Amino acid sequence: MGKVVSASAYLVDLEVETPRTDAVQSFVKQETVFVEITTDDGLTGLGYSYTIGTGGHAVLALLRHDLLPRLVGTEAGDIEARWNDLYAVTRATSIGVITALALAAVDTALWDVRCRRAGEPLWRMAGGFRQQVPVYDTEGGWLHLSAEELVAGAAASRDAGLFGVKLKVGKPRVAEDVARIAAVRVELGPGMEIMVDANQSLTVAGATRRARAFEELDVAWFEEPLPADDVSGHAALARASSVPVAVGESLYSLGQFRGYLEAGAAGIVQVDVARIGGITPWLKVAHLAEAFNVAVAPHFLMELHVSLAAAVPNGSYVEHIPQLRAITTEELRIVDGHAVAPDAPGLGIAWDADAIDNRRVA
Repeated sequence: MGKVVSASAYLVDLEVETPRTDAVQSFVKQETVFVEITTDDGLTGLGYSYTIGTGGHAVLALLRHDLLPRLVGTEAGDIEARWNDLYAVTRATSIGVITALALAAVDTALWDVRCRRAGEPLWRMAGGFRQQVPVYDTEGGWLHLSAEELVAGAAASRDAGLFGVKLKVGKPRVAEDVARIAAVRVELGPGMEIMVDANQSLTVAGATRRARAFEELDVAWFEEPLPADDVSGHAALARASSVPVAVGESLYSLGQFRGYLEAGAAGIVQVDVARIGGITPWLKVAHLAEAFNVAVAPHFLMELHVSLAAAVPNGSYVEHIPQLRAITTEELRIVDGHAVAPDAPGLGIAWDADAIDNRRVA
């Protein structure tokens, strides 16, 4: 195995490719936190995590001041040991998103090294269940778009062979949300899935009214209907409707996912590799969900999540939101509506080093 001889972190800002809005916020830019690790046997791993506009400098400071100095001289291949050691020194700021994002940037870099050393792609090293995962599109479903624009986006996704579309909900009146979804259902017919996402904007009563209305439109799942810390509310909603409740992008520990699953409050798990703290805990969440017979449809980060969703037997979908095209030389490959996990050793993301350097934040 190889010992870490250097570890560095830096921040890159990426503007969004299209305007993105939901019921509570706008996606202004992606602050991308990179960690680069080099070992004494000549291998280099590049890992990353992200925010959607704020907090990137806090993550960077935590990495540079508290985490990365502890890596130098340690075995890069002992990933569980590295993750647990770094978690131990951040207990005062855990469980929380800043710490999770910092851990994720380190952990994905270590996995990049592990895969490169083995000469294997991530999807195989992480489990190797299959190489292709169905794709659904979110980019055409933002809340600021008109019903006509939603229909046009859904038609484009259908024509591209994708398996579903996600629409943002959370308009002031239930009838507005229903009308927008109904227009898309008329266009698509019964052959494609429609997912909906409220981004934690609703009350239990408001979400229950919507969920019962959504049943008639054959909605595939109702995502983040309530604040993420309202486990009992999600459980009550799950009991009140046949529409599966999807949660996970705003959960930051294995224990939080366990609480949801034990309460019957999660019908779909949407664990995000950056927000859970890396590939190491991501896989634990996926296997925990498998034990509860629950599918995993990870949030965002399609270029990385394609390999993880392909690695596990309960990986169900990859979410199509392009965001790395400005700093990569290859796009996610989609064949017959399926995202194909890359075969290249490592994370499988074709980074453009020059483009990354040009966008570094001083």
